[in-house]
Amino acid sequence: MKRPAQRRELAAQAVAHHGVSIALACRIFEISETCFRYRPRLAEENDRIAALLTGLTQAHRRWGFGLCFLYLRNVQGHVWNHKRVYREQELNLRIKPCRRLVRENPEQPSVPALPNRVWSMDFMADRLLDGCAFRLLNILDDFNREGLAIEVDFSLSACRVVRCLEQVMEWRGRPAAIRMDNGPEYVSHTLVSWAEKQGITLIYTQPGHPQQNAYIERYNRTVRQEWLEQSLFESIQDVQEVATQWLWTYNNDRPNMGNGGFTPAQKLKEAA
Repeated sequence: MKRPAQRRELAAQAVAHHGVSIALACRIFEISETCFRYRPRLAEENDRIAALLTGLTQAHRRWGFGLCFLYLRNVQGHVWNHKRVYREQELNLRIKPCRRLVRENPEQPSVPALPNRVWSMDFMADRLLDGCAFRLLNILDDFNREGLAIEVDFSLSACRVVRCLEQVMEWRGRPAAIRMDNGPEYVSHTLVSWAEKQGITLIYTQPGHPQQNAYIERYNRTVRQEWLEQSLFESIQDVQEVATQWLWTYNNDRPNMGNGGFTPAQKLKEAA
């Protein structure tokens, strides 16, 4: 059974192209003459919504309806409700369900009350077009889920980790603690001694418990889905360029569910 709007369109085609009277067309397609003559007042604005949604999904192929609506509402400041936005284009991503292990007492990571209380960092790995492996170092502020840095190279030693942290601290300030796993770069004397001199506490997660560093793990998945898997890279420079561009978008334009649907930049501004 077609919706009234669709039946009205069919009736209009019958009147325009087949010489059928309006009364007869309305009886055939089971609509009233009032419905036939109805013209939506907000048609132009609906076209604008559709154009904005099309542009968003073309620029951010992994954004579903939820992120698009939050971007239009919280970042752009439009007052349209979710029903109206959803009506224009069905944008829900089809997510393959995954099997999850049920824990009796799941550990819930705490959200810091202020910026620079706890940072999280973790490594990722991928390959260039020619098969050469490269690594990424992701650094995140747990307070507002802000991506502080994405360092890319073929090898990232403990010295490189320290240098990256110092670069972030120059503009962001010093964290009270940094959460990480037990990778060799993180347990090395270089990082441990540097943290002691800086007065930074190193928090190590238990082996086999990635949920203890849930914020950076969720961030890693976003990194992989939204840009790392979307392109083939020929060089480290290409990866770093895309990473830098995406990081700005993530912090300033992309709504974050962990922040109540607002961007990391918006939450940081509220805390200032």
